[in-house]
Amino acid sequence: MVELTALALVVLSATAPGVSTGRLLDAATLMFLGVLHTEIAVRAERVRRRVTETPHVDLSSVWTFAGAVLLPPVLATLVAVVVFTHLWWRAWRPRVPVYRQMFSTATVVLACLAAGAVVNYVAPHHVTAGLGAGTGPVALVLALLVYTTINSGLIAGAIAVSSPNPTVTTVLGHWDENALELATLCLGGLTAIVLAINPWLVLFVLPALLVLHRAVLVRQLEEAASTDGKTGLLNAAAWHAYAQREVSRAVRQGGSASLLILDLDHFKSVNDRHGHLAGDEVLAAVAATLRTEVRDNDLVGRFGGEEFVILLPGVDDSDYGSAELRLVADRIRRRVEALSIQMPTPDGPLTISGLTVSVGGAAFGTDGTELTRLLETADSALYSAKRAGRNRVHVGLHSRNEGASGREPGPALHEAESGESPAAG
Repeated sequence: MVELTALALVVLSATAPGVSTGRLLDAATLMFLGVLHTEIAVRAERVRRRVTETPHVDLSSVWTFAGAVLLPPVLATLVAVVVFTHLWWRAWRPRVPVYRQMFSTATVVLACLAAGAVVNYVAPHHVTAGLGAGTGPVALVLALLVYTTINSGLIAGAIAVSSPNPTVTTVLGHWDENALELATLCLGGLTAIVLAINPWLVLFVLPALLVLHRAVLVRQLEEAASTDGKTGLLNAAAWHAYAQREVSRAVRQGGSASLLILDLDHFKSVNDRHGHLAGDEVLAAVAATLRTEVRDNDLVGRFGGEEFVILLPGVDDSDYGSAELRLVADRIRRRVEALSIQMPTPDGPLTISGLTVSVGGAAFGTDGTELTRLLETADSALYSAKRAGRNRVHVGLHSRNEGASGREPGPALHEAESGESPAAG
């Protein structure tokens, strides 16, 4: 639908006047610089695509947005198609399938057409110096907002529909990615102004863009180094560093924090019976559940094996805070218990259910004021929960059972077509 809408609007705008020799030269310049940018930064872009499978800002909006506000609709569309197709061919194949590339290109085309329409309405004489004077700056700001709203909105909608458990972060992206897109569009607006005044000056945009590309790559590599590959959570070292920072802040500023350690019960039986690929699916599903059940500023990490850890800043050791901690822990326990993970195998579809998790908790203040002490206390509470029968929540030094289910099952593994559900392990 998005692709057909973009195509229909391009066809309707094809008869619009305004395709002059000067505009053709501007379009050729933007396409040349867009292709040159990709060729110079292709290795960095390939690395960026490898280290993250989630959508990210590719910085090509500099050229497509400049074309949107400066060129007639047909030429702006041509710039977007050429730049995006070349970027996909050189940097994204085969990780990005053709249908996804067509959808992404269509969203950019629609954003370009809308941004161009705004500029033509607010600053109709922008083909000369109108972008830098009079109503030109206002037109650029409005066009930027329209461009990013349409492009980001369509992408966010597609992610929300296709993701099994969409969150605000997965749908709208991290704030720094959105800030980067905004900065890229601002640079595109400046590129359009410079191109309208003196086309040779646009060459100065390229070095700044390449430096920005490298800086973004370094940031993504740092994030990848702190992320657990199987779950997408913080790895043990990164979690410990961030958690230590939060606890130190709580000590200095009189703040608060609470901690949970979670361990999957009988996880070894999943790996023993169905292999480590099935175990990896279980870990990923549990990690997604943890992210869903906590706040965006809570620190969720994988400590190794089947053990996870969560730091909840602001949750204190008062009666209310302790009740909130137990509520969060028990909600997670129930969500894990309700998981049903389906995956294909050479022997047919496999469903893994009946998973359980034991949880131990500790609160800053009552259970210690150092991260090491909080971890020791939560770990002791965790083993207390396991000794009490598993699938339970124990909190603090004098923990008590907060969430027993009355049974201690192993994960139920069965072939979907057979309907059998033998206990594992």
